[in-house]
Amino acid sequence: MRLIRTKGRGRTQAAELIATLEARGGAALDAVLPRVQRIVADVRSKNDSALLRYARQFDGLPDVSQLRISQAEMESAWDALTPDLRDALSTAASQIRTFAQRQMPSSWRMSPMRGLTTGQIVSPLGAVGCYVPSGRHPLPSTLLMTVIPAQVAGVQRIIAVSPKPAQETLAAAHMLGLSEFYRLGGAHAVAALAYGTATIPRVDKIVGPGNLYVTAAKRLVAFDCAIDMLAGPTEIVVTSERGKPADIASDIVAQAEHDPDALAIFITTRSELAQEVAAEVRLRSRENAVARVTLQRNAFAIVAGDLREARDITNRLAPEHLTVDAASDLKWVRNAGSVFVGRWSAQPMGDYISGPNHTLPTGAMARVRGGLSVNDFVKLITVQEYNSRAMHYLGPKAALLAQAEGLTGHAEAIRTRLRGKRREEMA
Repeated sequence: MRLIRTKGRGRTQAAELIATLEARGGAALDAVLPRVQRIVADVRSKNDSALLRYARQFDGLPDVSQLRISQAEMESAWDALTPDLRDALSTAASQIRTFAQRQMPSSWRMSPMRGLTTGQIVSPLGAVGCYVPSGRHPLPSTLLMTVIPAQVAGVQRIIAVSPKPAQETLAAAHMLGLSEFYRLGGAHAVAALAYGTATIPRVDKIVGPGNLYVTAAKRLVAFDCAIDMLAGPTEIVVTSERGKPADIASDIVAQAEHDPDALAIFITTRSELAQEVAAEVRLRSRENAVARVTLQRNAFAIVAGDLREARDITNRLAPEHLTVDAASDLKWVRNAGSVFVGRWSAQPMGDYISGPNHTLPTGAMARVRGGLSVNDFVKLITVQEYNSRAMHYLGPKAALLAQAEGLTGHAEAIRTRLRGKRREEMA
């Protein structure tokens, strides 16, 4: 973890670093995009033959009959779990479901004036595909975080895909009553979900994190199939003046072990605290090979000149995960995927069991959106209903606006009603 100061001799280096981090994003996707384009186009044009060829090549699928995971296999995985792990999965699922239910938007109608009723209908998407990574670590938590909000939203068809899913992930699928689960990953899985094959009918939206190939494929299909976001490597920012070095360092190491390209940043105005955290990070990462690589490359302790600057840097970075000292700090937080408040709110709690979703925006996209939620699985259909009184009042104004835009057909569609109303009154 490198120590960076925004004042004194280090200010130029600090300014350059912060600007670089602020502009981070999807540049890494460009390196794999040509190969991903070929895979996606192949699956789109050649259907199952290409899909199954890539499944053998990349997912190690020995037999195409094993592509779809049976209910019996998922049930067997659940039965094989220890009672404690079953309880942990059940508790996490309950927490996530409760939070999603509270997030669920509602249908409503109102009358802004006599004779006019407006409102919205909340309608679930028809089919979604949930991508569950299974590379370096099994991630049953991601299955919970993607499937449960879709269930709460009322999505009729929920499909999960995961290359070489772990027993815990299969068990979680059984617990949730998931009926469609495929041993499939990478860009070819995204292509199958986006465009459909004989084996896998297309979906309306693809959600869930993945590696560079998955993320590049999601970007590629985004105009043909909705996606949640382009989730890149994990990010953690801790902005603190009085946190305990051991607590801060443990969260940094925890998030750093996700991916060698993860980003870990500590921001403070206290030079001594920054040095203590850096020392603690070095100590705690000795036995964690992945975290150690990450922290050597992409970890920084930034000492700001004052509190205002520390907060400004935090918001400029727009981190995926952010830890702050107290609830009062929430007033200045503008950009973050998910916020953890105080020393007891360890960031891994949000990865598993708090309730809010752990699929969060990275690459500074927290400037414009939050994490995955039940809102990603519904659409809001607006409704408007006029009677003749409301049309008589608002119609002439709308017709004038249409005329000003040069859309005479729009104006005429309104005036036709107004003339009809006058003829009815005269009759």
